[in-house]
Formats: sequence, C-alpha cells, structure tokens
Amino acid sequence: MAEQTSIQPLGANREPTSARRENLRRAIYRFRANPLAMIGLITLLIIVVIAVLAPYIVPFPEDAAGKVRATARLRPPDEVYYFGTDNVGRDIFSRTLMGTGLALTVGVVIIVLATTIGVTIGAVAAYFGGWVDELLMRITDIFLTVPALILAIAVTAALGKGIVNVMIGIALVWWPGFARLTRGLVLSLKEEPFVEAARGLGGSDLRVLFRHILPNALSPIIVKMSTDFGFAVLTAAALGFIGLGAQPPTPEWGAMINEGRDYFPNQWWVATFPGMAIFLVVFSWNLLGDGLRDVLDPRSRR
Repeated sequence: MAEQTSIQPLGANREPTSARRENLRRAIYRFRANPLAMIGLITLLIIVVIAVLAPYIVPFPEDAAGKVRATARLRPPDEVYYFGTDNVGRDIFSRTLMGTGLALTVGVVIIVLATTIGVTIGAVAAYFGGWVDELLMRITDIFLTVPALILAIAVTAALGKGIVNVMIGIALVWWPGFARLTRGLVLSLKEEPFVEAARGLGGSDLRVLFRHILPNALSPIIVKMSTDFGFAVLTAAALGFIGLGAQPPTPEWGAMINEGRDYFPNQWWVATFPGMAIFLVVFSWNLLGDGLRDVLDPRSRR
C-alpha cells in the first residue's frame, strides 16, 4: 500500500508531461502536413541565414556604406554584378542582401513594440472593465478610425526621418489590432474556473492577469504576430519609399525601389530586385502565419 502511495504522484506528474509532448507531436505533424506552411518556413529560414551571413558573402560589402563606381553605373545583371548596378554604380545584389538584416530587425521591433502595447492595453481593459475599459477602448477606436499607413506617415513625419522613428511610428499605430484581439480573449477567459481558483488562492489582479489569463491567450496572439510581421516590413518599406525611412546610403529596400523608379522600365533591375526581396519576406511570413493558425487553432485539435 505504501508503494502505491509513493508511485502515484510520479504517475500524476508524468501524465501532464506526456500529454504536452503528445500535443506538441501532433502540432508538428499538422504543420509538416501543410506544404504551404513548410514552404514559408523554409523560405524564412533561408532569409534569416542570408541576413546573418550577408556581410561575409556579398561580393561588394562596401557598397552598403555608399561606395560609388561612376564607371559601372546602371550596368545590367552579369557575371560580376548579379543584380546589376544602380545609378551610381553600386552593386544591387550586395545591397539587397545587406538590407535583409535591416528588414528583419525592423519587423521584429515593430511587432514586439506593437504587441507589448496592444496586449497590455487590451488585457487591462478587459480584466478591470468599467470606466477603464471604456476609456482604453475609445482611445483604441480613435486609432482604428484612421488608416494605418496614413497615421504612420503622420507620426513618422512628426518624429523625423530615420529608421528608428519609422519603427516607433509604425508600432504606435499597429497596436490597436492586438488590443482588440486581447480584449476579446481576456473577456472569454476571466470567468473560467482556473481564474476563480487563482483569485481564491489570494493572487493579486496583476498576477492573475499576467500569470494565469494571458498565457492561455497566447496562441491567437502568436498567430497575429506572425501574419502581421510581413505587413510591418511592407509598411516600413512604403515609408522608406517616400523618403521617411532609412536615409542613404543605408541599403533599405523601400528607398532602393524609390531610387530605381526613375530608371524603370529601361533599367528595370534597379527597382525589381529589392521589390522581389520584399515580396519574398511578406510571402514567407504569410504562409508561416497560416500554418501556425492551423496548428494553434483549438478547433483543429483532435
């Protein structure tokens, strides 16, 4: 009898762990069974590798710092300049690959800032309710009434040109979507039995909210982060295109497209290859986000 008493807790501890492993195994299987999600993941991994290795593998890394070759200006793609050169002779292949790290950094910073602001506001509004909910949601509605790109342009223009101000400006207009999503999730979870149990054990409001409710609302938030990442990169490129983003000679894709528009379509390569880079990043993140949604959606679990 004593042996049974000592063995039972071990089994009880092992069972949740086994269940988590089984859920993880099924999630990985569902993700791998989605060919589009795998394409997105593989493409994204290649992009990340390029971003890390670009300074060491590009043939002309100095072109990212603004080196000029007047004798090689507007050369079409060839065996020396794989993507051709721009109007001052810089290698577009080197600059496009060197801009990959900047694009990913911009996307990460924007999404992290927007998620932090939006999740905090949405969670606090839903949990405390009353005038707190009313005030925070009316502020959110004000931001939602203005198109995100227009508001981002206005905020960035007020802050001043530069990639840091672009990231801050976009994050400040991107958070309302996360706030609305989080508010709905917290409203559906705050009356659950496990929340009542946490309150009954003496947990403070902030502890119950951030240690018990939000961890159970992470799946939809993660999915939104993955799907919004590509659009954040695209919005940053749009601001770079109109001159509010990274300033020359920084190899920012939107600014590179802007430099090449005057030479299109005769020197098509100047704007085409940075545009293709933006497309690949947005495309890969959208495919990955769709795959994560299928995996993390509780209705798809069996």
